This record gives sequence, C-alpha cells and structure tokens, in this order.
Amino acid sequence: MKSMAWLVLLALASGAQAGEEESTPCDNVETDSQAYACAAFNRQVAERELKIAYDELVQRITDQYADDPDQASGLTARLQTAEQLWTQLREADCKVETYAQGTGGKAYEAAWNTCLAQRSDDRSEYLQSLGQQ
Repeated sequence: MKSMAWLVLLALASGAQAGEEESTPCDNVETDSQAYACAAFNRQVAERELKIAYDELVQRITDQYADDPDQASGLTARLQTAEQLWTQLREADCKVETYAQGTGGKAYEAAWNTCLAQRSDDRSEYLQSLGQQ
C-alpha cells in the first residue's frame, strides 16, 4: 500500500497539469482503483504527446533540410533507430522500477503505467529540444 501512496501523489500532481477546465480520471484520486485509472490516463496522454513531439521533430528535420533530401532522410533514419532503442530502454527501465510490485494486479499496472508515462514525458521534452533554431 506504501507504493500506492506515491502513486496517488503523482496522480494528483499529474492531474493538476491536465487543466482546471476538463475533468480527468486524476481528479480527486482517493482509492487504489482511481489511482490505477489515473495512471492509465497519464500513460495514454504521455504517449500521445510523445507521438506529437516525434512527428513535429520529423517535420523540423524535413523543413531544415528541405534543400538536401538525402540528409533529411539520413537523419530521419537515425531518429527512427534511436526511437526504437529508446523504447526498448524505457521498457527495460520500467521492468526494473516495477520489479518489487510483482507482475499482474492493479498495483503493478499502475506502477507500470506511471513509469511509462514519466519516461515518455521526459522523451517528449528531449525530442522537442532537438532541431530548434
């Protein structure tokens, strides 16, 4: 139950980021079930934002190397490789981080989703920083 306490705190902090106007599963988290739903929601949002950050970076590469499509293609290929390797690292890191939870069950799933969301948020920020003029 101790691990659920930090999940609730994280859920409350993450819920605040969603904005005051829209309701999310992270509003008023008081139970394990609500913490689980919040963690799943945060993962979904983080992965959607990660995809947007990735797509925007690919567009920046295309724009910045508009006069040299071969260079744009080469950099995009490197980015794809990096993204695949990062995905493997993210999953490996989250397996380590959630090891104590065991596998299966809502506590494990909440911890897993929280880990993936945190790593995805970090990666989104990194991708957004690349190729800025």
